[in-house]
Amino acid sequence: MGRFIRLEIRKHIAWLSIDRPEAYNALSRRVVDELDKALDSAAADRDVKVLVIKSRKNFASGADIREMADLTPGEALNFSFGSTFDKLAGMKIPTVAAIEGYALGGGMELALACDFRIACADARMGFPEITLGIMPGAGGTFRLPQLIGEAKAKELIYLGKQITAKEALDIGLVNRVESRDCFCDAVEKLAECLSAKSGAALAAAKQTIEENLREPDPGKTSDRERKNWAALFAGPDQKEGMNAFLEKRAPEFRY
Repeated sequence: MGRFIRLEIRKHIAWLSIDRPEAYNALSRRVVDELDKALDSAAADRDVKVLVIKSRKNFASGADIREMADLTPGEALNFSFGSTFDKLAGMKIPTVAAIEGYALGGGMELALACDFRIACADARMGFPEITLGIMPGAGGTFRLPQLIGEAKAKELIYLGKQITAKEALDIGLVNRVESRDCFCDAVEKLAECLSAKSGAALAAAKQTIEENLREPDPGKTSDRERKNWAALFAGPDQKEGMNAFLEKRAPEFRY
């Protein structure tokens, strides 16, 4: 896929990894540009039903500080990873961040843009930007409070400290924590479980959840949910899923 990004598709699952071990998988501009193209490739492949981001040893240690140190405000705006992470968050398929090692700053914001976060027990997470005289700039200030609440989000961002996988689980930053021995198998099982579901139903559920999280009017969220739910009855997956249940067999979804 590129010098720093690897994309492999197996059994309806796209496995995307950052391969920059000498820098703890730090996110340079080139790394993120390659990541952006890989996301486009995965989204365009109709065979792909799940995307997993899983980098060896370290998920992503954050943005490359060497590239940022002397930027002007205008250059910093162009350097920002926000548009790529928004693209990841907006993908119709389920996305999984498999976190081992460091997930810091921009690396943690990359994980926040995914639907699921599975952490290895020895993972370390955090938002150290404040110690560099900056703040999160690729989704951290709005995705983190939405996920764990305002108070805890401010604590992590204002103090800039790292937390353990167990602490991340306790505050709802990750969905689950797995031991080193079980980590890879747990990630693969989750991806396989998601890939066996109806893609149409998952896409509708994801869209509805995301849109309703941004909608303050309860009446509109309820109406949107009903309409999106009812629309699924026009597709083959709803018929197949319900008939399979009635016939006591496993469903065979088309998408």
